[in-house]
Formats: sequence, structure tokens, C-alpha cells
Amino acid sequence: MLTKYLNKAMEHARYEILSDDNSFYGEIHECPGVYASADTLEECRKELEEVLEKWLLYRVYKNLPITLID
Repeated sequence: MLTKYLNKAMEHARYEILSDDNSFYGEIHECPGVYASADTLEECRKELEEVLEKWLLYRVYKNLPITLID
């Protein structure tokens, strides 16, 4: 169940190249506070996935509401 949520949430990830240093920024708008930045798109994606996983586990641990995705 958690893996399915993570996969679906990552499908909603949006990335952009930052003009000041050409690094990558990614976020999942549906999950407030889930964002990452890195020098490459692949590093950004990996970091974003880690942030999402920690965000989800924290919300489960604290019994906080979790955004419904799809």
C-alpha cells in the first residue's frame, strides 16, 4: 500500500531547471513540503523520492492526514 502511494505520488512530480545555476528543482504539489533540488535530474528525482518517503512515514507516525492521490 505504501509503495503504491509513493509510486502514484511520484507520477505527480514536476521538475524545472533553475536559471541561476542550471540545477534541477522538483516538487509534488499534492504533498505540501515535498521538494528537492540537485545538480542533475536523476539526483533530483532520487532526492525527491526520499523526501516523499520521509514525509509519508512522518505523517503516518504522527497520525496526520495524508493527501489522497488518484
